[in-house]
Amino acid sequence: MANLYEIRADYNRETIVVYQAYSDAIADAALAAQRFVAPFSLGRMTWIKPSFLWLMRRSHWGQKAGQTRILSVRISRVGWEKALSLGVLTAPERRVFASAEEWEQKFQTAPVHVQWDTERSARGAAMPCFSIQVGLSRHIIRDFVEDWIVAIDDLTPMVRKLNRLRTSSRKSMKRYLPPEKTYPVDAEWARKLLIS
Repeated sequence: MANLYEIRADYNRETIVVYQAYSDAIADAALAAQRFVAPFSLGRMTWIKPSFLWLMRRSHWGQKAGQTRILSVRISRVGWEKALSLGVLTAPERRVFASAEEWEQKFQTAPVHVQWDTERSARGAAMPCFSIQVGLSRHIIRDFVEDWIVAIDDLTPMVRKLNRLRTSSRKSMKRYLPPEKTYPVDAEWARKLLIS
């Protein structure tokens, strides 16, 4: 059983995979350039998520309007860890902040927001643990686009096959899913981000 708050991801020594869902226009341009270019906006927050199944829930398995293309974005662990180091939780957790005022001050000026959402099973059921999503503001998004990205791949065909399997079969889908294991984090980041 997973810890209540932990980062589970597909990663190796140098990179980590995060998932995002976009429209055809943004996805096609990003795949061609192997980085995010117009019509992707550098002026608004973008959320990156290392949990494949959480994004499946969020995008309705690539069927939600504007989220029909599922991309895996392999980024450097250096970039990912920079984001974690700058992250502030989206809620004033008492275990982290001395007061709501302290949280508010830090949150309003943070270039990175960190949110925990209920993890999901392949069938969409709520799991007894949480999944991290990391919001990159306009103050750091250029680093993500220009320096962190190693590769962008289109998972849309795979997602469509998985969704058919999910809705038409009782077979376990585990062997078809991207591998995810616990990502190690610095003790200081663990404390400030609630990581178990």
